Amino acid sequence: MAFYSKKVMEHFMNPKNVGEIKNADGIGKVGNPICGDMMVFYIKVKDNKIENVKFKTFGCGAAIAVSSIVSEMVVGKTLEEAINLKNDDVVKALDGLPKNKIHCSNLGADALHKAIENYKNKLLNNTEEK
Repeated sequence: MAFYSKKVMEHFMNPKNVGEIKNADGIGKVGNPICGDMMVFYIKVKDNKIENVKFKTFGCGAAIAVSSIVSEMVVGKTLEEAINLKNDDVVKALDGLPKNKIHCSNLGADALHKAIENYKNKLLNNTEEK
């Protein structure tokens, strides 16, 4: 049986930043076909900083907690700081995860990174069109 830290339980029971950002600057979607977890991150960027983050997660308690803490960890960070968020950083911020749930931390960071990549690609495409 998996034992979760107090912090994991708090973010699972009261997740922060749940929802969707209409007209998001970047959207990142990831999933794990083996466990069935799915995450979508939405970001708003202003002056190269993440101004707002929302997420929708379908998954276990660890997946929801990971999404919640990742969203809190990157608000106000520059895109460079946010793209450098590592899976270990997420696990540490949650005061650990059971070994069989570590993959959830990968999904959270991956979804955020994909949202940032999506934002950068949109910027690049807008610049090329002009």
